[in-house]
Amino acid sequence: MGFSHDKTTHHFILLRDGGSIEVAANDATDTKSRDQIRMHLKHLAQLFAKGNFNAPMLVHDQTPPGVEIMKQKAAAIAYQFSETEKGGRVHITTKDAEALQAIHDFLRFQSKDHQTGDSLEISDK
Repeated sequence: MGFSHDKTTHHFILLRDGGSIEVAANDATDTKSRDQIRMHLKHLAQLFAKGNFNAPMLVHDQTPPGVEIMKQKAAAIAYQFSETEKGGRVHITTKDAEALQAIHDFLRFQSKDHQTGDSLEISDK
């Protein structure tokens, strides 16, 4: 990923329209981690939009749940990268019910595997 897991915090948030992947540097003065996060998430959003989910498969040594449907429904899913104060966010949205379920399955798996402690329930955040 290009940045240290020890110096950063991941969050996987389930939303009614999809969800988000958020990563932040733990130290606000750690601009190196912040910039690496931004570069990684921006690239990840571009890859996901093309149906390329190789990065999560490499990190987790398996294909995460939801990926196959997310590939099939690529045209129905939008991936929007944005910068945050200490890192970045990829907001994933869809209006397709099957794609939405796949996104939620994918994010729940990520949250559990990364042991983030994030809620596995859908949020209005």
